[in-house]
Amino acid sequence: MSDGYHTSRLTADPKRDVVWQSLWRFYFSKLVSPEDCVLDLGCGYGNFINHVVAKRRIALDWWPEFQRFLDPGVEAVVGCVTDLDFLDDGAVDFAFASNLFEHISQTDFHTVLEGLRSKLSPRGTLTILQPNYRYAYREYFDDYTHTSIYSHISMSDFLAAHNYEVIEIKPRFLPLTIKSRMPVSPLLIRTYLGLPIRPLGKQMLLRAKPK
Repeated sequence: MSDGYHTSRLTADPKRDVVWQSLWRFYFSKLVSPEDCVLDLGCGYGNFINHVVAKRRIALDWWPEFQRFLDPGVEAVVGCVTDLDFLDDGAVDFAFASNLFEHISQTDFHTVLEGLRSKLSPRGTLTILQPNYRYAYREYFDDYTHTSIYSHISMSDFLAAHNYEVIEIKPRFLPLTIKSRMPVSPLLIRTYLGLPIRPLGKQMLLRAKPK
């Protein structure tokens, strides 16, 4: 991806911060302990990691400009997600990747999984949030940087084939994008997350841990 991606396709948007603050409050905070170390792979504007409450917060992205969007206390690492050598073994309790793996090759995805294996603590997990091709096939390649295709089934199989145990699958976790006329508010997000059936859900969530 070129720097132009952040001035065309992925521009800064205040609505994104409302979404991630609400997701942290109503969902992800239940998965993370205040004593944890959290790693945000491909953090973008830092909307997720900025709202995390944890002992240590690490944001990793190849785009150098992301650093100016981070809150104080978040460690910034400029680099590629395939190189996690800057981390100590067993350091990470909660690794998170939002809308990342559809942008890289399966070879690079494999490299991430192998590199992350030794960096996760004994209770460490990887949480993946990204478009589900099964439900978002019409819009999937509207993003010109998408190179790999995954549904919740193929993603689960890919993780299993690389010796990760999938511990949770939500095929329809969230709508695909904030680029719509739909209002964004904490109340609506909390209500949506509580629905047994989620209309317009085109992003999936999977959680896994090394076997």
